[in-house]
Amino acid sequence: MAGNRGRTVERVDVSEPASISSGVAARYATAIFELCKEKSRLDKLETGIEELAAALSESADLRAMIHSPVLSRRDQGRAISALAEQMGLVEQLARGVAVMAQNRRLYVVPHLITHLRALIAEEKGEVTADVTSAKALTKAQSEKLAKTLAGRFGETVKINATVDDSLIGGLVVKVGSKMIDTSIRAQLNSLQNAMKEVG
Repeated sequence: MAGNRGRTVERVDVSEPASISSGVAARYATAIFELCKEKSRLDKLETGIEELAAALSESADLRAMIHSPVLSRRDQGRAISALAEQMGLVEQLARGVAVMAQNRRLYVVPHLITHLRALIAEEKGEVTADVTSAKALTKAQSEKLAKTLAGRFGETVKINATVDDSLIGGLVVKVGSKMIDTSIRAQLNSLQNAMKEVG
């Protein structure tokens, strides 16, 4: 019984910070987005967040830096400002991440990118589809999938692709609150559950 209680508490502890991080990031994202929109710099903002997302994906050092409890605010601020300058990030985004460093909020940068992508997509009348596949999609596959989803959702669809080799095959597609899971892993789980019911 005690063991079950421990597991429940652990689940709450893991999910709570994620929702708090997302809320904090949403406020920064809205401010950065509105400032860029006001100055007609949404194109530069979009380029900047994609470059920042790529840097986070490729650099373990950068991921460690934004989550480091050891680095001082000043050191985090210097590091993120140097990166922003090196990448040529639009001024509003560069200032935003600098303020996040001052407030010890750099750990929410991945959530910031997600919120900014959503705000830009909404402004452009696009829907973002988060697509997870067992292998990286080719450009042709991405375009075909975007076209198929556009037919289903009636809007322009932008593909945000990630790879998860544990899927074995197939795709997991999430558009807003809707999820389409065609992965072999999901099919095997479904089959396993059906077999349990029969047994």
